Amino acid sequence: MSQTDSSFFRILILIIGGLFAFMIIIIIAANILSSTEPTDPKEDAMVQEAIEKRIAPVGQVNVGSAPPATASGAATAAASTGPDGKAIYTQACFACHGTGAAGAPKFGDAAAWQPRIAQGKDTLYTHALGGFKGMPPKGGNMSLADADVKAAVDYMTANSK
Repeated sequence: MSQTDSSFFRILILIIGGLFAFMIIIIIAANILSSTEPTDPKEDAMVQEAIEKRIAPVGQVNVGSAPPATASGAATAAASTGPDGKAIYTQACFACHGTGAAGAPKFGDAAAWQPRIAQGKDTLYTHALGGFKGMPPKGGNMSLADADVKAAVDYMTANSK
């Protein structure tokens, strides 16, 4: 082996040894610096707060409140007089019959109501209870009792003659 080859291998071994020593120093330094116990994300308050903020609902649904309880005397009086057609009309029928939406005859429009009234109350009740053309059954409020719907029909026809 020549002098150049020998010196090349000596330098190569020194470089490889130096790199190996540098790698050992880096590993030791990393172990010393990371010697603190790793934290559990479940125990970190900031992490939990960030998670709760990310998964919080965007909005809330307001389904309204329950109607206030009536006094027993008022309930008895209402039951004895029957359903309030005007209240039912305002609650369930006004959206269409107050505006004429979807071809519904407007409240108080005698010309629009005359042909319907001429068909008889039974036909009007049947259409109101079961739906007719664009009108849904019970005006879209299926929780109404049949008597309530009939009272609303009576109220509308009485005020549209």
